[in-house]
Amino acid sequence: MKLKQIEESLSSKGFKITKQRKQILDFILKTKGHFEIEDIVYKMKKKNKNVSRATIYRTIGLLKELGFVEEVIKYDNKTIYEIAGKGHHDHLICIKCGKIIEFEDKNIEKLQNKICKKYNFKPIYHRLEIFGICEECQKGEK
Repeated sequence: MKLKQIEESLSSKGFKITKQRKQILDFILKTKGHFEIEDIVYKMKKKNKNVSRATIYRTIGLLKELGFVEEVIKYDNKTIYEIAGKGHHDHLICIKCGKIIEFEDKNIEKLQNKICKKYNFKPIYHRLEIFGICEECQKGEK
């Protein structure tokens, strides 16, 4: 996804492209993985960007509503987001360091479909999150 594409979409829907929104969009697009809203707040303050916490929360809410970002994980009173359109995948989350590992597994997908069929259940969406301890943190425990 490109900044221009998002800006054009926002404009076509009647939303203004403010300096603050551009800064938030730039941060999100440069983020290679997952992010929390408070990550953006911290980075903006660190770079002396004049963007309020409320503006950041409203902008992420708008981007979520328009389908540009997705809420992918909720845990430990945190909400983790990522850029939309990456395709379906699931997550392993380390409860010690917060590391998030993305994975795909066709067998898991087949099993979920089989279970839905068995119960005559029409799935709309799903997400799988496995919480545990990553390899690096396990090494630190020894």
